[in-house]
Amino acid sequence: MDKRLYKTMINLQRVELTEHHIYMHLAERSKDQNNADVLRKIGQQEKGHSAYWQKKTGVEVKPNKWTIQKRIFMARILGPTFVLKQMEKREGTGSKNYNQLCSIFPETAQFAEEERIHEQQILNMIHEEKLQYVGSIVLGLNDALVELTGALAGFTLALGETNLISLAGLVTGISAALSMTASDYLSTKAEGDPTAAKSAIYTGVAYLITVILLILPFLLLPFKFLALGITLAIAVIIIFCFNYYISVAKDLNFKSRFLEMTIISLGVATFSFFVGYLLKFVLGVDA
Repeated sequence: MDKRLYKTMINLQRVELTEHHIYMHLAERSKDQNNADVLRKIGQQEKGHSAYWQKKTGVEVKPNKWTIQKRIFMARILGPTFVLKQMEKREGTGSKNYNQLCSIFPETAQFAEEERIHEQQILNMIHEEKLQYVGSIVLGLNDALVELTGALAGFTLALGETNLISLAGLVTGISAALSMTASDYLSTKAEGDPTAAKSAIYTGVAYLITVILLILPFLLLPFKFLALGITLAIAVIIIFCFNYYISVAKDLNFKSRFLEMTIISLGVATFSFFVGYLLKFVLGVDA
């Protein structure tokens, strides 16, 4: 047998067995019975794929324990949907990979179909609260990024010391977070949504966390322009991380969402920066 092909088969055998353990671990930890059933079904199919490759290779392999622990930890933090969809794109056992092996192992055509179902249908059945409230998180995150980056840019020109900028930013940010939470609650409740309170909490928490991260450089550094530069970099990193998460978990276009949010946030910050300079000049403020 070709050494390269044999190595590929061994790798597939190990990856499928590793994925089996990940699915079963996540099923055990799932509080939702439907989620647990979906995960067990996928896990058993992955075990069957691994058993098939074991017959072909004639050797027994062990799962990658590091990968299992890493995926389980990520699932606790980011949720199982994100982790499982990231797995299907990166672990190398997706339908595209198996389609390429069909000419050598025709029976793997069934594996390709099963993996396609995993990718397109079964994972979409997973019920996850975090993804239900993505709209609320986006609202809080986007408003905080746009409003506070703009406010901090304006304060940087209008005010002198970073402690004054921090104070103004915190007052503005906390007040806006509370206002946004109340507005979201009242608007969703008026629509008859029974989850209005929880939606408002997600919005407010997302807003408040973003506020803290953006103001942190002004609290730690004495140089206001350096602090502003780091704040804008943090804003871009937040936009990148959040949109990557959403693009993977909900199968959305990452590039367009990332560029749109970045352009809006930085555009508002740039405009506010010059507004702060203009107001400082017009009002004769020397701070």
